[in-house]
Amino acid sequence: MKKTSLLLCLMGLLGLMGTAVYAQTPAADKILGVYSTFNEDTGLENSRIQIFKATNGKYYGKIIWLKEPNENEKPKVDDQNPDKALQNKPIIGLQLLKAFVYDEKSGEWKDGSIYDPDNGKTYNCFMKLDGDKHLKIRGFIGKAWMGLGRTTTWTRYE
Repeated sequence: MKKTSLLLCLMGLLGLMGTAVYAQTPAADKILGVYSTFNEDTGLENSRIQIFKATNGKYYGKIIWLKEPNENEKPKVDDQNPDKALQNKPIIGLQLLKAFVYDEKSGEWKDGSIYDPDNGKTYNCFMKLDGDKHLKIRGFIGKAWMGLGRTTTWTRYE
């Protein structure tokens, strides 16, 4: 009887510990989720990007929604891609953010890149959460300190 009670108590304790560990979100994973992008001229929502963690432990982002998904009654494609073989690839599902690594010291996701389907160019990039609802993204040419780039803010989609 004592062994059964001890076993049940131990199983209950392990179950509670497992729940507590599962409930904690590592700082690096706080970026996960869906974000809205906005047209700089109109302020209207333009697209939604899903940020996910790959099996390699790095963070990526893909387009999952467009305000205007079609052009000439056909799905928009990556027609500005410098690789001709990819120019017919649909924009929805396109991976924009690639291979970010979380830097605990700075609280930034670094060493990744961002692809701009409007011009077909890829830029070095880093990202940082601004509170719970905003993600600041800085795309740049060369090194970040050179100042050759632009920063935009995405809003967490609820």
